[in-house]
Amino acid sequence: MSREEFEEAVGDALDQVPVQLMDLLDNVVFFVEDEPPADDPDLLGVYDGVPLTERDDMFGGAMPDRITIFRGPTLRMCEDREDVIDEVAVTVVHEIAHHFGIDDEKLHALGWG
Repeated sequence: MSREEFEEAVGDALDQVPVQLMDLLDNVVFFVEDEPPADDPDLLGVYDGVPLTERDDMFGGAMPDRITIFRGPTLRMCEDREDVIDEVAVTVVHEIAHHFGIDDEKLHALGWG
């Protein structure tokens, strides 16, 4: 899958997130990168920011939170295009959940591994 097709899959996954939920995202930008950091080569996505549950009234003026979806490990773990599209959708939801303060343990329990 080309970079352009992968970015389109991420966009499609974002389009599937309910509008009501997307409206609650606060100061978040999405990126696609080819590879994760060398120390975590199997990482599919990462949320880098301050979850809404940890913000207080003094929070403001901060750079946007970042959600990055990594193309390389996703393509390597998936067998076909359909698997990639499914995994991208799960990864997008997983990282958005971190913005709302939901940790990995809870996500795994809910089936959003």
